[in-house]
Order: sequence, then structure tokens, then C-alpha cells
Amino acid sequence: MDVELGIQNVARPVNFTTEQSADEVSKAISNAVTQGEPIDLVDDKDRHIMVPAGALGYAIVGSETKHAVGFGAL
Repeated sequence: MDVELGIQNVARPVNFTTEQSADEVSKAISNAVTQGEPIDLVDDKDRHIMVPAGALGYAIVGSETKHAVGFGAL
């Protein structure tokens, strides 16, 4: 699952891949924002990505499908 977090007053978004499902990521972000707690997500390398909920500008939760590797004909 690809995730992109936009943080207020930061030029570059935070991009990472996680083993969590789209529902788990969305629920974690939603709960953190409504409760005013830090967003705490774990990437596929077992690192914690923590963002203050008040600093979140946007979140894009990608698809769970794996992308094909290689060259294809157009």
C-alpha cells in the first residue's frame, strides 16, 4: 500500500509503503485527527512514521494492487 502524507509548511510530501490495508491506514489517520493525537503509521521496513495530526495537510492512500514490472507494448 502506497501512502503519501502532505504536511503543512513542508515543501515535500512524506511517501512510504506499508503492509497495512487501506482501511487500517484511513482509520488510523481519521482517529488521530479527530482525537488530536499524532498519526502513527508503520512502513514496510518496520519504521514508525509519526506526524502531528494538526500539521496534516492531506493524505493519499494508494491502491493495494502490485504494479507490473517490465516493459509492455503500447
